[in-house]
Amino acid sequence: MASCPQATLHCRKTTLGVVHRAARAKMAAELHPRSGKLIGLSNSNRTAQRNQPVQEFNHGLVLSREPLRDRDVFTVCIDKKVNSWSGSIEIGVTALDPAGLEFPSSATGLKGGSWIVSGCSVLKDGRSVLEEYGHDLDQLGEGDHVGIQRNGKGELHLWVNGQDCGTAASGLPSRLWAVVDLYGKCTQVTVVSCEPPPEMDGEEDEEVEDEIVSTQAASIMADACLSSSSNSSPAGNSGGVAGLGVAAGGMTTNDALLFHEKCGTLIKLSNNNKTAERRRPLDEFNNGVVMTNRPLRNNEMFEIRIDKLVDKWSGSIEIGVTTHNPNNLDYPATMTNLRSGTIMMSGCGILTNGKGTRREYCEFSLDELQEGDHIGLMRKASGALHFYINGIDQGVAANQTPGVVYGVVDLYGMAVKVTIVHNHNHSDRLRRNNAIMRALSPDVGRPRPALSLTPEPDVPDRLLFHLNCGQKAAISSDGRTALRPHATDDFNHGVVLSNRPLHSNEVFQVRIDKMVDKWAGSIEIGVTTHNPAYLQLPSTMTNLRSGTWMMTGNGVMHNGTTILDEYGHNLDRLKAGDTVGVVRKEDGSLHFFVNGVPQGPAAWNVPPSVYAVVDLYGQAAQATIMDDMADLPPLPDDSSEGPTAMSPGSPCSVSGATAANDLRFHQLHGTNAVITNGGRTALRQNCRSEFNDAIVISNRCLRDGELFEIVIQKMVDRWSGSIEAGVTAIRPEELEFPNTMTDIDYDTWMLSGTAIMQDGNTMRNNYGCDLDSLTTGSRIGMMRTATGDLHYFINGLDQGVACTGLPPEVYAVIDLYGQCVQVSITSSSGPLDNSLCTSNITEKSFPIQSPVAGVAHRLHSKHGKNVVLLGDGCQALRVDGYAHGIVFSAKELKTDEVFEVKINKVDDRWSGSLHVGLTTLQPPDLPSCPLSGLSPSLTQLRSKVTWVLAGSEVRRNGVLQRQNYGCSLDRLTVGNRVGVKRCSDDTMHILIDGEDMGPAATAVAKNVYAVLDLYGKVTAVSIVSSTLVEDSESVKAPSLSPDSCSEGEEDSTPVREVCPLRGSCFEPALVPTVMTFLENHGKNIQLSNQNLTAARVSSYNQGLLVTAQALPRQQLFQVCIDRLNPSWTSSLSLGVIGHSPDRLNFPSTACCLKRSVWLLQRDSVFHNSLKICENYGPNLDTCPEGTILGLLVDSSGCLHLFVNGMDQGVAAQDIPSPCYPLIDLYGQCEQVTIVTNHVSVVGGERGDMRCQGDMEKADMVDGIKESVCWTPPPEVNPNKTCEYQALCSRFKELLTLPDGYFNEDAKYNLCYCESCHKLRGDEAYYKRGEPPRDYALPFGWCRFALQIKTHCEVSNAFKKWHIAYHGTSVGSLRRILDHNQLLSAESSSIFSLSTVKTEGHGSYGEPEENSAPEREVPRVQLSPTMRYSGLEVFAPKVQFRDPRSLRCHQAQVGFQVCVRPGSYKVGPTSLGISEPLDPRFSNAEIEWITKEKGGTLLYGLLIRVE
Repeated sequence: MASCPQATLHCRKTTLGVVHRAARAKMAAELHPRSGKLIGLSNSNRTAQRNQPVQEFNHGLVLSREPLRDRDVFTVCIDKKVNSWSGSIEIGVTALDPAGLEFPSSATGLKGGSWIVSGCSVLKDGRSVLEEYGHDLDQLGEGDHVGIQRNGKGELHLWVNGQDCGTAASGLPSRLWAVVDLYGKCTQVTVVSCEPPPEMDGEEDEEVEDEIVSTQAASIMADACLSSSSNSSPAGNSGGVAGLGVAAGGMTTNDALLFHEKCGTLIKLSNNNKTAERRRPLDEFNNGVVMTNRPLRNNEMFEIRIDKLVDKWSGSIEIGVTTHNPNNLDYPATMTNLRSGTIMMSGCGILTNGKGTRREYCEFSLDELQEGDHIGLMRKASGALHFYINGIDQGVAANQTPGVVYGVVDLYGMAVKVTIVHNHNHSDRLRRNNAIMRALSPDVGRPRPALSLTPEPDVPDRLLFHLNCGQKAAISSDGRTALRPHATDDFNHGVVLSNRPLHSNEVFQVRIDKMVDKWAGSIEIGVTTHNPAYLQLPSTMTNLRSGTWMMTGNGVMHNGTTILDEYGHNLDRLKAGDTVGVVRKEDGSLHFFVNGVPQGPAAWNVPPSVYAVVDLYGQAAQATIMDDMADLPPLPDDSSEGPTAMSPGSPCSVSGATAANDLRFHQLHGTNAVITNGGRTALRQNCRSEFNDAIVISNRCLRDGELFEIVIQKMVDRWSGSIEAGVTAIRPEELEFPNTMTDIDYDTWMLSGTAIMQDGNTMRNNYGCDLDSLTTGSRIGMMRTATGDLHYFINGLDQGVACTGLPPEVYAVIDLYGQCVQVSITSSSGPLDNSLCTSNITEKSFPIQSPVAGVAHRLHSKHGKNVVLLGDGCQALRVDGYAHGIVFSAKELKTDEVFEVKINKVDDRWSGSLHVGLTTLQPPDLPSCPLSGLSPSLTQLRSKVTWVLAGSEVRRNGVLQRQNYGCSLDRLTVGNRVGVKRCSDDTMHILIDGEDMGPAATAVAKNVYAVLDLYGKVTAVSIVSSTLVEDSESVKAPSLSPDSCSEGEEDSTPVREVCPLRGSCFEPALVPTVMTFLENHGKNIQLSNQNLTAARVSSYNQGLLVTAQALPRQQLFQVCIDRLNPSWTSSLSLGVIGHSPDRLNFPSTACCLKRSVWLLQRDSVFHNSLKICENYGPNLDTCPEGTILGLLVDSSGCLHLFVNGMDQGVAAQDIPSPCYPLIDLYGQCEQVTIVTNHVSVVGGERGDMRCQGDMEKADMVDGIKESVCWTPPPEVNPNKTCEYQALCSRFKELLTLPDGYFNEDAKYNLCYCESCHKLRGDEAYYKRGEPPRDYALPFGWCRFALQIKTHCEVSNAFKKWHIAYHGTSVGSLRRILDHNQLLSAESSSIFSLSTVKTEGHGSYGEPEENSAPEREVPRVQLSPTMRYSGLEVFAPKVQFRDPRSLRCHQAQVGFQVCVRPGSYKVGPTSLGISEPLDPRFSNAEIEWITKEKGGTLLYGLLIRVE
């Protein structure tokens, strides 16, 4: 009788299966007649073709004629593809009926229940739900078949060429239409079938059987006989219930995930092998590896909780997977030592087989996690490995993870104890946590009379707190009160959420009931899209990186990033009894309330169905929901009126008080975009899972001729396509931001790739630039001219007219699409194209400034043939024609010296106007007047390097460098003044009527003359400027001697003001504020020396400190690095913080500060933890002991970094006032001291001002003041910590050269690696000798000073000789040093020397006084730059093994030499090289030949190691 139920069941199954098959009717394999606007149907609606396939890439949607039947595969064949586009066919299903569908431009725009496979991703309603799925559709070719299927279980499957790619999605509705998008390269498809695949016939019985089994699961599972018989069923016939009792891989569902009994030598297991602890944590930091007891299943979460940490070691927990079976594994000391089958997350990076494969995998670092934090991992069915921090998915860490992997935890460093967390008891754990909290707090559960309100149990929709709350929080008073019972012990883990989403216009308000005075920070409030029932609550809500808006302090954060710095009342200043509230209005705007007062709009485009969030952080210990809203004022209907009109970040203003002409990004933007850095920076969040919905727009309309320029700061190699840019006439407040801007079909002009698109349609292809080819650092600009033309600029170059007929008021638009992730508005944005504006230039257009005091400038007597000089050389007049009017300044211009003229007369018969610029041409070298051989116009002057502004174009030697610079000179008239100057940063600036137009050219040579061309209509000018005041001429220099100067170029440093604040835009504060460190600091900091000295006394972090006083504008704040510990990596960082630090709760490192913080770290600049600038100044990690670092905020609010008194330029803009200097004693840096004097001195003793001395006659050449010796003090030389110099020194030791050849004082040995030369503030080029001649510093080399022989004329060699370089071979070094001069090729040198035949034999040696006259000195080749002498043909590479690291390197050697002027000839390269080797020296002058005996003096040995 036991078999009767089975027989009956089998009979029912067979009968139902036959009926099901008999009832199936074949679905028509046709396409619906309604389709995308570019689709043409043929072949009885079985073939679809996208029209205009080369001009258009989208609008190619087609759907099946009928809804899909279960198990039917709707299959199409790819007939045609083109190569014009990226992307290809997309396929999926939708619940939208095509009969009434408004077809979007692409399948990813379908909403309302649509699942689309695009590339190798699966998207639901346009958002990615699965990465790295199946076959990459973009790789399919013509003839390939692709199909889509919904099976009987409601799962979506993709079929490629008859192969099932597995489950793409589940939970699909029953009524679905197939979707095919002829996108990008795919232009034609044909439907080939719509029926189950052949193998499905046998599987139908199983699916029907599964349905029957599921209806009787309870009775079948209770039947032990049936269960046992099913387990013995043959393979291929599951018996109907095998799937209920057996999981994948034969593992039963109750096979709990535990730690394996075999583990690291120091591990102790407990709690039924769910808890692992490392023994002797204060004595040992490794041997703490544990693994899971079985392999992980697909999509199974392996999650652990950190139970215990110790603050002794660096590094912390590491977690990952391995293919090694723990039974057979010989456990290593640390898991990253394994070189096979292992993927580990360490810090914030990913290591595969012990080697780093991703340096910055996620924003969280495992080293920064605290006790109670959770870490998880999961291997997806697709093979992708994901890590989770406190329940938050960090994205794909690795693709194609092996199928069988074990979970691994390495209790390393600080991590001591962890416990496996099982997801199925998550809610139980939270309920137990709340019960424990209520039991520990006597006040919980007993309503306080002061807070008692009439309960309303009959109101089902009442707002309460959800029971799932933070680990240190508890809920009481029937869900109305939240508290931290032990608020004096912990400051975080107090997050609570509402029990349901907020309704539109519903105010959620809480009252602060209790506060503690122990902590900094206080209550935070906001909204989130996360359901509290499923959310793994973070320690603080601002750590959540998705779907969250929080008001914290007086700022607003979105997904952990600050979007408003100064917003509303500061929550940190609230007291017990104060109230805070939040509301989401119907228009999607978010508003906050403080004590019932609306603070204005804080965010826009907030989605509906958001939960209210309260974070009982810091001082806030208890809060209660306020139900009575009667006292609240009504919500403002118009955010542009009343107190919200000046709300920072509102659509009408940026930061509340932005200048009218200051371009920023608007606070309204796409859903995936984030605006930061005061509106200057825009980025796309979740950039590896989201590729669109990141449109940003300018905060105001562009003016005529105004350039809106951005720079690309970050890209990802994940998507096809990249940034798109353009303009729109749609106001931001009226724009419903689409997925991409090219979806807009009115009043929008965009550049996408090389295509110009208007209203979503391609107007023209092959425009002058391709946005998809741009890389990080590229600049893109847009400009609408006064005539309505749209121009694009790439890296400052005009690409020509893109389109015409634009309306007068357009906004700039940037679409952070595809590969482009982050951009920032450049300082070049603004009214640069004044020549295209409609306004006229008048005297009132520019401020009028009086000429500088001093001796009036003069014009040089050498000039063009049509010029006559008048008034003692102060006036110039063109007397004939329209050209040949070139004039020069009488002397070279000094740094920052303005040469200015006024236009006296114009002749309107001619077109064109005055040209002005700088030239390296020396007028004294020109022949006598009249100069008939001089070029007729300045733009044709190319005999020497010349930079010239003609009209609004900047040219270098006639080659266009920049268009639309400043105000066009063609529009100047009588009375206008024009000036030119060369700035200390090697840039040329043009001044019009005293207003600086900004840098016109870069890399301008040091010694240049001002040059003007009285061209066209300008016929007469007069000088109105004068030389620099005499004080700057009389500055004295120290005496020049080998004892005070360690380097030739130091002896010839260009004239500079030694005080970095004098003679520049920086004026020191009138009454300097005495700065000291604040008592509130990181927990490892100890202050001393009246709070002037700070030392980190433990570990490598927790070393944050700030000053007690705000930093006044124009005051330089400096600290000296006192002590470094080479045991650690990295070093200090410093910056400023824009809010009071008195109650600041210091994190472990400065990079964790994310509110109003500007930080200089390594060689980058960060704002609120986001990088805004790279390659700024020297790498701070390489600063040695004794380095003096300074911070200064100038009167314009710009932050400057000073290194040993050298200004490194603007690091950041818009620094708020007040601001406080911030220093993080991290890693190597253990102690700093505030420098009490307020003016630093370059190269001088600390605290002493040093000025330049009187120059001797020998140091004056043609009226040009020459060298000022600048010797870096010993503590500034990076000898102590420079690894490159140490490596070069070890190679030098391997050469076994006698020590007697080298200077005994090591301070004269200089390293020219990038960090060292930046720390010293070296220029790239210097002048030396009589007459002065340029030479380049040997960047990338290391110099070891040689002992100067006594018979040499040291003083003359130092002052009057030129500097050059000679490359040689390692085998030649000893003989050159022995002879103390460079040798011939026949003797040793590798140079291709041509010697004169000599009598006799023997090698060339030290010349004797009575040497034979027949012998001549061979030719020796030199160069003023090591870029030439260091070529491998001159300095061959040799390989050596570093005795310290045992690594192999390649090395080259050469010499720095002094050369007697007149002893050599300058000529072209003998190597036949056409490409320029050095921008300062042309290839025609880069090789020097000398034959004179004693014409060279060996000065230093140069070594370069690769």
